[in-house]
Amino acid sequence: MTDYRYLKYEEFDDGKVVRISLDRPERRNAQHRGLLVELDEAFLRAERDDVVRVVILAGEGPTFSAGHDLGSPEHLAETSPGPGEHPTYRINGGTRLAAERRMLQEHHYFQENTKRWRNLRKITIAQVQGEVFAAGLMLAWACDLIVAATNARFADPVGPRLGGAGVEYFAHPWEFGPRKAKELLLTGDAIDAEEAYRLGMVSKVFPVADLAQRTLEFAKRIALVPTAAALGTKEAVNQSVDAQGFQTALSAAFSLHHVLHAHWAELHGSDWPLATEADGVPDWRTAPPVALAVKDSVGGA
Repeated sequence: MTDYRYLKYEEFDDGKVVRISLDRPERRNAQHRGLLVELDEAFLRAERDDVVRVVILAGEGPTFSAGHDLGSPEHLAETSPGPGEHPTYRINGGTRLAAERRMLQEHHYFQENTKRWRNLRKITIAQVQGEVFAAGLMLAWACDLIVAATNARFADPVGPRLGGAGVEYFAHPWEFGPRKAKELLLTGDAIDAEEAYRLGMVSKVFPVADLAQRTLEFAKRIALVPTAAALGTKEAVNQSVDAQGFQTALSAAFSLHHVLHAHWAELHGSDWPLATEADGVPDWRTAPPVALAVKDSVGGA
């Protein structure tokens, strides 16, 4: 049995349903390398197990995931040479320089892993509550279905706060629709669970207190579908989306993502690949709370 430092791995319904929970609630389940590597192993563990039919991805605490970890002590330790450095920072481009290093590392640990989870040979359900921000969207969007708590909010404020054009897994136009994607990316505003349900991004919405139990009930229902039929259904839908250009769009947007990384690093004459207050964005550590997009206000609510 694998021991996880940043996850919980639980089995239900005689092993037919697995729940993988992000377990950094004190960091709002921000995604640092240690968590992402463990998450990949946990997904692949569930994929290897022929008893498992449905995988739930959840987050401990009040927040599903607030996105990439940009500055926690754990993140700073794992990215710095020394005994606390995570070994993945020395492979997969980690020893290369400048834009090449950033692009290779993000290819392996931000984009390709998310695509791998999207194509997992199991049905996957994201169980989300509270903040589902930036890279938190990547985790939820990699799943086949999303079940949300009534307090869930979905946002990618990378543009207005960090000078980017969305996160590395650029599914925004497919999930929000093209015009709503532009609005949310340019403003950094959020949509709530009801709006996400109206857009078809979310399948079910439950009170926070009922979220875990109702998601488990939903997973058990789906686990009744014969595995061949379930996987065939998943693959038919994913292939249809891919035929519409989804994979090509992901690759194109990822390249633009790194053009902006390189732009900011060159502009600053440093290795910091994001915009700063001097560039006209607020300090991400002290920025105002993300606002809710509303149709009759230009400022959000």
